[in-house]
Amino acid sequence: MPRQARLDIPGTLHHVIVRGIERKKILTDDQDRQDFVSRMGMIASETGTAVYAWALMSDHAHILLRSGPSGLSRYMRRLLSGYAVSYNRRHNRHGHLFQNRYKSIVCEEDPYFKELVRYIHLNPLRAKLVESLAKLDRYRWCGHSVLMGRIKGDWQDRDYVLKQFGSKKAYRQFVKKGIDKGHRPDLVGGGLIRSYGGWSAVKEARRLGVPEKSDERILGKGEFVEQLIQRSDKRRKVQFSALERLQQAVVLVEEVCKKENVGVEALKSGSRRRNVSMVRSQLAEKLIEECGLSLTETGRQLGVSPSAVAKSLSRRDRQKSI
Repeated sequence: MPRQARLDIPGTLHHVIVRGIERKKILTDDQDRQDFVSRMGMIASETGTAVYAWALMSDHAHILLRSGPSGLSRYMRRLLSGYAVSYNRRHNRHGHLFQNRYKSIVCEEDPYFKELVRYIHLNPLRAKLVESLAKLDRYRWCGHSVLMGRIKGDWQDRDYVLKQFGSKKAYRQFVKKGIDKGHRPDLVGGGLIRSYGGWSAVKEARRLGVPEKSDERILGKGEFVEQLIQRSDKRRKVQFSALERLQQAVVLVEEVCKKENVGVEALKSGSRRRNVSMVRSQLAEKLIEECGLSLTETGRQLGVSPSAVAKSLSRRDRQKSI
């Protein structure tokens, strides 16, 4: 069965789960973690994305966010593409770092917001990355420490989250009560059974003849599901095509070439003239960081191979560190 299109309506609440390809590590050391967190915050600020909860593990990461005006996909493309290139350069590896498709579940806010914040922030404790809630209060690689005021993170929407609980103390008490609940499979996906809280509740609803619309991409009750799909259908009719980011890349290439007095044809011909190479190096970074293109597509736009793009990025990194 083909995968459904992602529901990407600006302003919706998403629980995003990012996993390493073949369950391999995506975060090896604290430098990787700091890189991921810095990108997560910087891009959130630039795109108007509100981040409420997050936790970094070794082979996956959880983020609870409200998408900005440009939607979820643009935020995630920039975050994952930029981080993957940086990670591969640091660790001298090649190929995909993440599973081809990150998981994003659109969530109904009223019944699930608090539960999702608690579930995500307890991940390091459940995985025994920290020994206690007191240690989690100070753990750098989880949004819980920001909510507790122990770690600075101005880009995380701390005030909005704490307002839902009334106070920092009430939030911590709520988190503490969730420790014994263990893993919550009902909070990592959508569909009818998860939205209803279990198969027994679904059977009872059916026995009573209660019709309920559901969708595997959504964690929420029928009315919410129906409204969201209607909004998504309307948006899709007026939305730009999947070529939008490529069109953005083409405009960027033309603007930079014009500014540097280099012909686009010369750029794409593979010319190694010094001025052309300098423009190509500058554009490689912009196309990946700002447009969220892959190494392959970036190379196609610049007339070089993906490996040449990676080498160009490595040279720019070395120059910046001098």
